[in-house]
Amino acid sequence: MRIVVDANVPEAQRCFGALGEVVSVPGREIDAATVRDADALVVRSVTRVDEDLVGDSRLRFVGTCTIGTDHVDTRALSERGIGFASAPGCNAEAVVDYVLASLATLAERGGFWLAERRVGIVGVGNVGGRLLARLQALGIDCLACDPPRAEEEGGTGFVDLDTLVDDCDVLCLHTPLVQEGPHATRHLLDACRIAELTPGTLVLNAGRGDCVDGRALRSRLSGQGDISAVLDVWENEPAIDAALRDQAALATPHVAGYSLDGKLRGTHQVYRALARHVGLPARLGEADLMPAPPVPRLVLDGGLGVEEALRLCMRSVYDPRRDHDALEHLARTWGMAKGFDACRANYPLRREFSTLEVVLEAAATHLAEPLAAAGFQITSHEPRDSSGECNA
Repeated sequence: MRIVVDANVPEAQRCFGALGEVVSVPGREIDAATVRDADALVVRSVTRVDEDLVGDSRLRFVGTCTIGTDHVDTRALSERGIGFASAPGCNAEAVVDYVLASLATLAERGGFWLAERRVGIVGVGNVGGRLLARLQALGIDCLACDPPRAEEEGGTGFVDLDTLVDDCDVLCLHTPLVQEGPHATRHLLDACRIAELTPGTLVLNAGRGDCVDGRALRSRLSGQGDISAVLDVWENEPAIDAALRDQAALATPHVAGYSLDGKLRGTHQVYRALARHVGLPARLGEADLMPAPPVPRLVLDGGLGVEEALRLCMRSVYDPRRDHDALEHLARTWGMAKGFDACRANYPLRREFSTLEVVLEAAATHLAEPLAAAGFQITSHEPRDSSGECNA
């Protein structure tokens, strides 16, 4: 079996090599000629999988190692009898880490704490649901907007988007791209809604770039300059709007979910699906793929407030300013489109908050609840008596 795999899929040879011959190709270079003689195709979000790509192939399976599937024409695959699998939830924790780290950074810059703000979450699925749970555990007031879920579940616990626009200080978008129908999301945050945003509002988009009218957002940011934006996803990737990037408080190249943990989960989910499809056993477990984290343990004692402790622990694992600076540097060096893709193709090691064990000494035990709520592993040192034995 010949398996074409995006070169940015980690541990591809280790997983898929047990099922057949692996051919590694950069995602944007995968074309009809590449897959013509392939039996299986494994991609990430940059490869458009449609009739033009698969029509002249012998493909029998396509997998995407991502949560989102809007880059895959599943109808075209179904009509050709091509099996399909995605990786729902694989990088959801990483995206939530990105959001929390970004919000903490902007709170530090602005001299406020998030508990003083109300956060509106648009799209309460794999990512938005986890974000809602973590923010509420941190004591942050939240509103949730998810029309499809509200329709199915009776509306309790959900509000409409215009209520979020009116009542929230922070808007976090985590919706898929739906082009048409009653729950279309293209330009969900359109020029009218952007104009209605209360001064001081922060817009964070880590869902799909086309869900925000980028031109209208750029106009509000550069004109009135009274709102701020954190943008990880963009219209027209990788040739994104440089002026909008310059106006964003944090601008990153579609890497919110780019933790090693999330990528490996995605690889493993598609590996298992392909193994099932061809009737072979999946001998590797997810845990077999996960390496030890580079920063496994952090010890905290007294002297830190909650906000300081959260920022310290977050930045010990991940700091979004690194990705903002990398995009600015590489876009200036190579041009926007090439620099954007270079950031993604050469992305440095990043782990998730859950890989960090935070050990709290006696004077820091008050930090246990907020640090656990943020997603870290918490261990408290037991007090010792004069003989050096732990007290029960």
